[in-house]
Amino acid sequence: MRNILFVAAIMAGLGTFLAQMADKWTPSRASATTPTSQTTSQAFAVVTSAPSGTRSLSIPRDIRGHFATEGRINGQRIGFMVDTGASVVALNETSAARFGLRPPPGQYTLNVTTANGTIKGARARLDALDIGGLVVRDVEALVLPDEALSENLLGLSFLSRLKRFEYADGQMVLQQ
Repeated sequence: MRNILFVAAIMAGLGTFLAQMADKWTPSRASATTPTSQTTSQAFAVVTSAPSGTRSLSIPRDIRGHFATEGRINGQRIGFMVDTGASVVALNETSAARFGLRPPPGQYTLNVTTANGTIKGARARLDALDIGGLVVRDVEALVLPDEALSENLLGLSFLSRLKRFEYADGQMVLQQ
């Protein structure tokens, strides 16, 4: 477990460093979304709406340099770390159980490659995942053992179904 956390911390630090360097090397693209009076603050993010109906979510870095935000599954809050390197949304068993996802041991058949090797995960589907008002339905997810996943990951099975997601001006910007 310590090895997993150590490698994850190194990868996160390296990713943050490279993101900062990329931000300095290339000019950041400005968002086409114009904030209106519907701008609201969340615990970790700012949601803006434009007259065109486009919604954006800007997630600042946390103290560790990660992009952490809250979402909702079945109306219940859940914390996520945005992980553009994760193919799917990944939930640890404790979080998944809060939403009624309790795969039996026999369903942990999918080999999942992590920084510390391969573990077994169980496939799942989320009816809807809401991140700051950006709602994606029928989202592929994985349930992983608690010891393999300390934080829930917001992966590409959610992110790729948005209009765009990008790193700009030191923030992760999601747009739908």
